Amino acid sequence: MTEQAHHRGWARTLVVLATILAFLAIFAIWVNRQLLNTDNFANTSSQMLQDDKIRAQVSGYLVDQLYQNVDVAGEINAALPDQLKPLAAPAAGAFRDFAERTVNEGLQRPRAQQAWENATRAAHKLLLKTLDGGGPNVSTDNGVVTLDLKSLLTAMEQRVGIGGGVADKLPADAAQITVLKSDQLSTAQSAFKLLRHLPVILLGLSLALFGIALAISPGWRRNAIRAYGIGFIVAGALTLVAVSLLGDVVVGSLATTDATRPAVFQVWGLSTSLLREVADATIFYGIVMLLGALLAGPTSTAVATRRALAPYLRDPAMAYGGVAVVLGVVVLWWEPTPAMHNPWTAALLVVLCLAGFEGLRRRTAQEFPDAADARAAATLAKDRLVSVAKSATTRTAPAPVTAASATAAVSQDTRLADLERLNLLHDAGGVDDEEFVAEKARILNGA
Repeated sequence: MTEQAHHRGWARTLVVLATILAFLAIFAIWVNRQLLNTDNFANTSSQMLQDDKIRAQVSGYLVDQLYQNVDVAGEINAALPDQLKPLAAPAAGAFRDFAERTVNEGLQRPRAQQAWENATRAAHKLLLKTLDGGGPNVSTDNGVVTLDLKSLLTAMEQRVGIGGGVADKLPADAAQITVLKSDQLSTAQSAFKLLRHLPVILLGLSLALFGIALAISPGWRRNAIRAYGIGFIVAGALTLVAVSLLGDVVVGSLATTDATRPAVFQVWGLSTSLLREVADATIFYGIVMLLGALLAGPTSTAVATRRALAPYLRDPAMAYGGVAVVLGVVVLWWEPTPAMHNPWTAALLVVLCLAGFEGLRRRTAQEFPDAADARAAATLAKDRLVSVAKSATTRTAPAPVTAASATAAVSQDTRLADLERLNLLHDAGGVDDEEFVAEKARILNGA
């Protein structure tokens, strides 16, 4: 095995590992953006409450909790006159349906939904504060982390208008929930710190391995970009498949009855919407890399495209002016991926695109060294048109040339030009040895 083939084998391995890391990074980004981002978490919870199926289940759950903790029939009995007290139990049963409808309608109001989002936001911030080391609102006495819900019970009683001082009647520890024990807290905090930085770590390692693959195998660079792009497309597609398959498992395990299944399915869909966005973005990046690799390839379409672009790419101002317009439209206006909403990730994507564009620009300049820049080409074409117009009436007709001789001369010149460009591509790493041999044979055979 030659040294070049050995390096190419290592490059393939590195690209495969980089693709696996990119696949894992998709889930890490989702966890970071969905579970560790308060704004996204609160927005998702608000969207859940706006869904009819989920809201109906929430209303039923709240009323069930009310009936479990409050003697509704007893409170109605105490409020009725003696002659109507026998109706207390039937009234309590009828009140359940009325309460569910009332709660459901109340949860549809903007004020209630905003209150729900605010409460979710506050709870999420408190949880993150706990995982990040605690704070004044979180107690870690006696080796446990607890949240005091006494104030929440009081507020709920005031809103419902029934409860008979339920918060005061419950024992002190009944209004407290043990979130984590001391040994669990340490593990959770370590996992939180890891998950917070895991997307950057995985993406950084993936890009680093890809960069090493490009460095150790110059003759395989275009193939490496193509393979990495295909890997991104596969990683995104596998993520979408995993979301669908896991959704069936999760919904089946959480939905205890057929009545709750639609609501659980909606919760899963809203919870994984960001994951699907990241998967779609990964596929989009893969398509961009694949198209770039094809544009730099030896196919006749790619060569013709580069030949047409060569005059414009030779002029840096015109070349980068054009790419700036394209990137501006994509990044600032279209924003096809969530990463472009973040200034830092958008800047990183722009830098990577510019690096790839500069590589294509230099390769095209090497492949077509005689191509004039666009301005010079326009001036030259204008001068030629003027010259032809002036000498049209005085120029003698050239000696007749047979069609066969003309075709042979053009064919020979075209082959020589194609062979020269193919050699330049091979020397620059645009095609590997196998592609070089195959393309050379095609040119020599006149195919």
